[in-house]
Amino acid sequence: MAPDAASPELACVVLAHNDPQQVHRLIEALDPFPILLHVDARASDEMFAAITAGLPPRVGVLERRRTAWATWGAVEAEIEGYRAALARPGITHIALISGADYPITSIAEIRSLLQDHRDDSFVVSAKLPYSQWGRTGGFDRLRYRHWALGKRMLRIPIPRRLPRDVVFAGGSSSKILSVEHARAVVDAHDEHPELVRFWRRTWSSDETFVDSILNTPRFTPGWEGHHINAHLWWIDWAGPRKKSPPWIETDVLDRILRRRFDDDQEFAHIFARKFSTAASTPVLDRLDAEYGLRAAARA
Repeated sequence: MAPDAASPELACVVLAHNDPQQVHRLIEALDPFPILLHVDARASDEMFAAITAGLPPRVGVLERRRTAWATWGAVEAEIEGYRAALARPGITHIALISGADYPITSIAEIRSLLQDHRDDSFVVSAKLPYSQWGRTGGFDRLRYRHWALGKRMLRIPIPRRLPRDVVFAGGSSSKILSVEHARAVVDAHDEHPELVRFWRRTWSSDETFVDSILNTPRFTPGWEGHHINAHLWWIDWAGPRKKSPPWIETDVLDRILRRRFDDDQEFAHIFARKFSTAASTPVLDRLDAEYGLRAAARA
């Protein structure tokens, strides 16, 4: 059934690098939302061909960039995804999603949530200093130049001057932005090359650049009135501290179906991470059946 003309449409920027079967399944589950797909330039040509083979017309493939962990490349891919999504007619919100994410509710419920918050963005974001980011509250990420070597940090221990008139903030890279907020991010990126130069050597810039632009009134006026500080992703960080969450398997299925970590949580989660074809297929099958996802593929 075609969506009502007044209903919100979500465009999804999907950042992928492997597991073509999982990426294709995610795209099917997000039908009919338009997809802007980025495949890490570090993936082989064979992997890129497998991920992009047989995609439906609602999927646009973005120019490839190297999106290594904690580097500026992930920000560039995010912004180019926003740019492409903003060119699509009828879009009211844009989600940044990894290829290992998956919806854990129906498309109808996602639409209903965004209908109730047409001008709002869902971003877990806090102004620095952020207590969970160590002794300096995250300012060490900004004050020093950084490089990433694999999943290790190289820091040049010489302080640098921070940009003026910026409200520094940080948070999760997973987010849903209203189109106005996404446009503000793209405009700030395009109009302020000095900030791009600065953030290229900021540690985990995908967790601070967009948040800082959104929290700075000269870039995003009225942000606080339309910012919902709620995480819509179910991610299990329990257990020993790791750089990424574990693969989702059947042992956590019941918890995912509850869609909440806390009983008093205002918004139920609508996505979860992280899934793979090898580890998560039984869970994905249950989610499809529970929420009517991929109905055409399952018919």
